Amino acid sequence: TASSILLLFLLTPSLVLMNISDSHPLDGSVGTQSIHVNAFRGMVGIRDSNVWSEWDGILDYKNGLLTAKLFSKMACVLARMDQTAFPTLDDISKALGQQNLKHYSPTRGLTYTVLPSRVKNLAQYGTPVKDLCRDVPTYFAHQQKEGTALAIDPHSCFEIQLLSFMGLSICGEIPGL
Repeated sequence: TASSILLLFLLTPSLVLMNISDSHPLDGSVGTQSIHVNAFRGMVGIRDSNVWSEWDGILDYKNGLLTAKLFSKMACVLARMDQTAFPTLDDISKALGQQNLKHYSPTRGLTYTVLPSRVKNLAQYGTPVKDLCRDVPTYFAHQQKEGTALAIDPHSCFEIQLLSFMGLSICGEIPGL
């Protein structure tokens, strides 16, 4: 009887954990990046701990938003995601599941320009964005059309690598810094 109670006591926490989430999360690490895919919510969370370009990000596929917290700039940037240019949730899940990104051909990079006005109400973009950007100023960024990014000062750009799929440049002066 004591062993049955002990077994029930030990299994209960794992059963609770299994029943809490029906989102089928997938976690993985590639280089300096830790990635969490939540297909049910349509989100990818990214933590890049590279000391030269540390950033956290959220790809919100349901709302078409890219959010990046740039630690060296002490700011967050929100942008509309061109979902045709980004890897799909399925592509990211497959890459993490296989831990072999070599056969995925990288797409061309995208450039975003930071706009001067701050985002006033982060709550309207959901709790994950609000939590990520808490305590730092947040700005909108606009994706540059291909071929128009040449006028941007390259020294004002923060380079982000999303797995091996693509590179992003977030450019422009962030007001107040």
